[in-house]
Amino acid sequence: MITFNTVMQRVREILQQQTGRDKILDRDIASALQLDPKYFAVIKRRGKIPYESLAYFCQKHHISLNWILLEQTPTHLT
Repeated sequence: MITFNTVMQRVREILQQQTGRDKILDRDIASALQLDPKYFAVIKRRGKIPYESLAYFCQKHHISLNWILLEQTPTHLT
């Protein structure tokens, strides 16, 4: 089963690559997912994955949602 922490670690890796920064904070992830930092803290505590926000994030950055959620590498992205 996929966990909140695993998914957010993958988002963190994407943001590290795109920004060139070593340290990505929770507020950076919340901003990238267009979530309020307080709401992000709540869903983090509850372990709830924000699927809709992830879908928009992946679309915006041309990243496979399958990789984020299932660690499946796509053959190609369109």
